[in-house]
Amino acid sequence: MRPSVILGIESSCDETAAALVRSDGRVLAHRLLGQEAAHAPFGGVVPEIAARAHVEALEPLIVAALRDAGMALAEVDAIAATAGPGLIGGVMVGLVTGKAMAHAAGKPFVAVNHLEGHALSPRLSDPDLAFPYLLLLVSGGHCQLLLVQGVGRYRRLATTIDDAAGEAFDKTAKLLGLGFPGGPAVERAAARGNPAAVPLPRPLKGSAEPHFSFAGLKSAVARAAGQHSPEDLAASFQAAVIDCLIDRTTRALARAGGVNALVVAGGVAANGAVRAALATLAQAHGLRFVAPPLWLCTDNAAMIAWAGAERFAQGLTDPLDTPARPRWPLDPEAEAVRGAGVKA
Repeated sequence: MRPSVILGIESSCDETAAALVRSDGRVLAHRLLGQEAAHAPFGGVVPEIAARAHVEALEPLIVAALRDAGMALAEVDAIAATAGPGLIGGVMVGLVTGKAMAHAAGKPFVAVNHLEGHALSPRLSDPDLAFPYLLLLVSGGHCQLLLVQGVGRYRRLATTIDDAAGEAFDKTAKLLGLGFPGGPAVERAAARGNPAAVPLPRPLKGSAEPHFSFAGLKSAVARAAGQHSPEDLAASFQAAVIDCLIDRTTRALARAGGVNALVVAGGVAANGAVRAALATLAQAHGLRFVAPPLWLCTDNAAMIAWAGAERFAQGLTDPLDTPARPRWPLDPEAEAVRGAGVKA
């Protein structure tokens, strides 16, 4: 049986992307257009600007991806698009486009949870990665520890009770005047600083509570800004985040049991210091450490196409009236946690 080919569409935040991926893990084409210049004057993503940019960019990117793959739409087996969670305007652009193409071409449609795209992306880059594995999903909008038991089977072990780690990176970059996007800017500055220069809190470190919290750390950075060099403050902040991630992940490993690997995904997974610390943790527990290549960590359409391929292989398709969802938990049965800013 020949591998199926899935067209994936991603537009949940400020990256517009289209990709074609085969079910055997071969990426046939991948096109992505970022919006850094449009959002840089504001120091963060402006939803209305992002949505308009998706409208302008998406069709040319899809056409280019099909051309790169040497394929016509009629040769695609299914179309997958992010249906949430994310900025609702952007999600709707990609979702409506995907549904319209599926209807016009008579193709099956797969509505992909953006978080599932991240959760399964390591299996695209590492075909030997088997279920179950412990996933640290760490990005601008989410910070979770998940037991990945199979496609569509996730058990949330921890989440943030306020800010996500990536959000804290972005806000720290803005406070220190390091530029946008914030995560890479903080990492570059941290490489020139002293991580022990500024005493910063490690929220919930050592706590019996399983979850994450970064709002207090972000506030501490705001209070210290101007009293230390941006490089020292960036390095101290990054070290504090890593300490929290390692502490919480260690606790989750004790609860998970029987996993095949420790896996990291999401935008913050592109941070070299974070990856190195997690690799050391995995080694200490006798586990494989798996992280996607850097281009698969940030938002992209290849992971959406791959999640679509994994679902399509199990006969999981969706109707064309599937709604866009600003929030969409991977584990809907997970207990609610305290905190008004919880990211599902």
